[in-house]
Amino acid sequence: MNVCVVGHGMMGTWHSDALKTTDCCLHTLVGRRAEPTQEFAERYGYQQWTTDLHQALADDAIDVVILANPSELHAETALQSLSHGKHTLVEIPIAMNLAEAEQVVQAAQSNGLTLGIVHPKRMQPEMVALRERALSGDEPIRHIAGRFFIHRLTNVGVTGYQRSWTDNLLWHHTTHLLDFGLWMLDSAVRDLYSFMPPVDAKTGTPMEVVLSMETDADQSLVCTGSYYSRERIFDALLVTNRDSYHYDSFRDILTLGSGGQLPASWQENCARVTRDFVQAVKDGRPPATTGESVLPAMRVLQTAQNRWDERYSPHSIPGRPIV
Repeated sequence: MNVCVVGHGMMGTWHSDALKTTDCCLHTLVGRRAEPTQEFAERYGYQQWTTDLHQALADDAIDVVILANPSELHAETALQSLSHGKHTLVEIPIAMNLAEAEQVVQAAQSNGLTLGIVHPKRMQPEMVALRERALSGDEPIRHIAGRFFIHRLTNVGVTGYQRSWTDNLLWHHTTHLLDFGLWMLDSAVRDLYSFMPPVDAKTGTPMEVVLSMETDADQSLVCTGSYYSRERIFDALLVTNRDSYHYDSFRDILTLGSGGQLPASWQENCARVTRDFVQAVKDGRPPATTGESVLPAMRVLQTAQNRWDERYSPHSIPGRPIV
């Protein structure tokens, strides 16, 4: 299959690395600026490169598109990709609001195309096994607490590259934790408390998030985060009736309360998403993370966003323009 990757930042790099372990053809790379796009394409062996997404999507030779571009462009470019008949893998989040997420899912269904979402936390083998035990009743999960804390007062990503776009704490980083928690618990949210402060004067975005939920199965899920923190934390603590599991995404370690540590590579889990998606297209089956499966998290995010909008009035902020 011929694959087009849109974006060559950290996630575009990781997807390209994963694709090189498959029999797919790295066909087209789409970037924003010509010089770095050409350099990346030549280094990874892409057949061609362009800064024109429309030109790439119009190429009938391309079977699969992987979107690793800025978050606020995911829904728009996913809809474009699907309208051109391309099976599409979208980086988290699928969209920056619930309505557009539902449009992307509907577009894939209407066109009979495979739609996958990059949710690496769902691909950790030990977490997949724990979820199966929880769903069978063998080891019920009682509580999940997720945290994302970094210092981001300037718009520089983990690669040190000055971005042309701005992250959104609720709709990007918190989405990782929220979706993972809801997927593990597999129960509807019964009650939600949410908090975000007004926008920061320097960055123009809310810099802290608290989401606290209870489910219909009397479980609890708490997600907290801050862009002010000098300490880097990206983890999830899962408590069951038998053990606890501390999943540290920055350190790539899974620690059991009963003792012992296991590797939990974020990049390898991302590679599992990539390889699973291209294989799903070949097999004609759904990928591990479908568009439909992320909608419960999107509904919670939209509720939290609506409450913030009601308090501070809806308006465009960096990383999340009002459509």
